[in-house]
Amino acid sequence: MSKSALRKDKTCLNCRHVVELRYCPNCGQENTDSRKTFHHLFIHFFEDLTHYENAFWRTIRNLLFKPAALTKEYLSGKRLSYLAPVRLYIFISFLTFFLFTVIPDSEDHLIKSNQTTSVKTVDKNGKEKDSIISVKELKVSEMAAVLDTLNMIQDSIKADTHTNFNLKDTEGKDFIQLGYDSVRELDSVQKFAPPSERLSDIEYWFSKKFIIVKTNNTREEIIEKFKESFLHNLPKVLFIYMPLFAFFLWLFHSKKRWYYFDHGIFTLHYFSFLLLIILLLFLVDLLLDWDANYWILDKLNLLIHFVGFGWMFYYFFPAHHRFYGESRAVSFVKSVALFWINFILLMVIMSLFVIYTFINIH
Repeated sequence: MSKSALRKDKTCLNCRHVVELRYCPNCGQENTDSRKTFHHLFIHFFEDLTHYENAFWRTIRNLLFKPAALTKEYLSGKRLSYLAPVRLYIFISFLTFFLFTVIPDSEDHLIKSNQTTSVKTVDKNGKEKDSIISVKELKVSEMAAVLDTLNMIQDSIKADTHTNFNLKDTEGKDFIQLGYDSVRELDSVQKFAPPSERLSDIEYWFSKKFIIVKTNNTREEIIEKFKESFLHNLPKVLFIYMPLFAFFLWLFHSKKRWYYFDHGIFTLHYFSFLLLIILLLFLVDLLLDWDANYWILDKLNLLIHFVGFGWMFYYFFPAHHRFYGESRAVSFVKSVALFWINFILLMVIMSLFVIYTFINIH
């Protein structure tokens, strides 16, 4: 309950109704002064977040350690004791992607603290020598996802084209090589080359896009723009996918016993759990990866991540069994089927999203 002093005026500021006690009997607004100090606003924010009775922490505890318990409690009518599913998902999603955006990962930290490093290289005569290279040249791993997708595109179209795709930065110079130095050269080949050597429409479109991206951006700029766009749009992708996840649950279960709304609540809680585990592992990695000299911290970090990802993988099976109340055998078969259907579909959607993200880099 708020500890703010009551107004002497008993007229509600919201509806003008007479307020005998603390709350207006007509609209429910608290009869306190509307002008607050910053300290009061700060405290009020956390009071509202925790629902005044530690509902937030009770929700988080059940979400993490009691699969499906939160969903069953909510659908049974016990809703004031926990955060609403939509509110819970929005809060965790916002906090997760906000921290991902504002806090640099360990590789970014490495770049800031160690700009160069010494490596063994081999010269033209076959002799080893020490070379000093920039750590930024080792950052290609951050683009692993987009490079894998682009290489898949390459493998599917290069069989009948002369275009020389090279997405690997083997010499630390060109991030993307297509066999053309400019869009003008590409257009010239496409216009005057023999029909057998011309690119198809999709090959031409991708080649032109890659050349424009490479011309207008350095490798570091491409990586940064890709990460920014990916993190900005990923919450939208997950939010759009959740109705599909609930739809598959609806297909696999009794239409008389379960409404689509029930599957939607289960989905909101499950996705909130996944994001929460990702957030916690991110924070653990941030805390334990601060000094590479302490190998025990690396081992502990590895162990925590193993347990965390294992719990993420296993969580759906007991949650599905406990919520829908089917026999273990039936629930296991349905869980496996649902897991693989959603896994494959989500991978397809994420691959398309990776391509979409790269396409929107200018």
